[in-house]
Order: sequence, then structure tokens, then C-alpha cells
Amino acid sequence: QVQLVESGGGLVQAGGSLRLSCAASGSIFSIRAMGWYRQAPGKQRDLVAGITSSGVTNYADSVKGRFTISRDNAKNTVYLQMNSLKPEDTAVYYCNAVQFGRFGVQEDYWGQGTQVTVSS
Repeated sequence: QVQLVESGGGLVQAGGSLRLSCAASGSIFSIRAMGWYRQAPGKQRDLVAGITSSGVTNYADSVKGRFTISRDNAKNTVYLQMNSLKPEDTAVYYCNAVQFGRFGVQEDYWGQGTQVTVSS
């Protein structure tokens, strides 16, 4: 199985920056995509940004232009650079990885979640 280890969450003031990291380890066969989701209190978990193994990115409209997702395929690590943070960015951020396993079975993995709090 694949384990996702996140780091970089914390408390930051509005307008500040934060960089999240997520490293995948374990029985990695072929990572198809990695991404970041977030869930604020009382809301559903939504995609923040995703990136495929080929580097194609996708962003939620609310973060486009402020957040940047990147990936180091050699390290099986995904990053989320968050700039110009707003209080509404406050949420638990979850790392996600999708891969095709040894026999082509799609597998979906989640990190434990890391709290990002943006104060005003």
C-alpha cells in the first residue's frame, strides 16, 4: 500500500504564504496523479489543485493565481505553494494520490490531513 506523509501546515496571517509537501512511499507502482483537497468546517471536501504524472495541472477557481502545485516524480512528492492566503483558505488540507497498481487496479490514497489556518 501507499502511505502519504504531509508536512508544512500551520498558522499564517492573511496575505502570507505557506508551502505544503506530501511524499508518497510504500508499494508505489505507477502514480497517475497527486493533488490537494481541503475541507472547511461545515463544508464538503473539494479539490484545490491536482497534477498528473505528465505535469498537467488543475486548480479550483478560488485558488487559481494564488496557489501553485508542483510535483517531483523522482521523489513521488507533491507540493502546494500557497501565496496571498485568505481567511477563507482555512481548512484541513488532504493530500491525495491515485495510482494503477501492479495489475492495473486503480488505487486511491489519502494523507492524514494537515490544518491550515489563516488569521485576519
